[in-house]
Amino acid sequence: MKTTVLALFTALLASSAVAAQAVYKAESYLTAQNTNFGELIEGAAVDKDGNFYAVHYNSAKTATGKAYTDQSMFYDDTSNQDTWFNAIRFNINSQGAQEAYLGDTGNHRVVRVQSLGNKYNSMHAETFCQDSAMLQPNDIAIAPSTGRLFLSGMNYTADSVIGDGDLWTCDSKGTATKLGEFYRTNGIEVSPDEKTLYLSEAANKGGAVVSNVIYAFDLDADQGTISNKRTF
Repeated sequence: MKTTVLALFTALLASSAVAAQAVYKAESYLTAQNTNFGELIEGAAVDKDGNFYAVHYNSAKTATGKAYTDQSMFYDDTSNQDTWFNAIRFNINSQGAQEAYLGDTGNHRVVRVQSLGNKYNSMHAETFCQDSAMLQPNDIAIAPSTGRLFLSGMNYTADSVIGDGDLWTCDSKGTATKLGEFYRTNGIEVSPDEKTLYLSEAANKGGAVVSNVIYAFDLDADQGTISNKRTF
């Protein structure tokens, strides 16, 4: 009996491993040989149709591009050479239209890009929220039910201090509010139920990373307030 159970258990482990390998398969898509993106590519985001996008298209800080299934320009802010896009997030607004939010570190703002839905497939872009006191923003998270954005930013230094990272929110009308200062902050996300905000924080000392933390906060996505900071 023990031999039979052991054999069954071994078979289950083997089948699970095979299933995992079949589901999770990673392979190179963009390479140095086929990419139209520059070395500063990041800020990957996915639209409602499953297409993914990134910044630094054609090696331009002002440009974002579609990376799947074919590479093409998405939006290029040719009117402002100070623009440096670093983040992208998509959202569906209250009218059911898709919007893209682009984090512009050079001008301390978020640009909203909306499709006009006409036969020319043209787009409208505008500054959605902006504050010169923002460090960047570097990354963006969205609470879809309210259209509220949450922004992280960082100032990379050899010896981190509080204030090298910040957290902001922009309401659906584009009003920006600072929520806090931290050591350098980077990744940010809102939970699917919009009740928790997650924020990553790191600190350097003498040029070496000495701390990496992910914080969780209770979130009121309607009011844009956070509380109960804790280590996740």
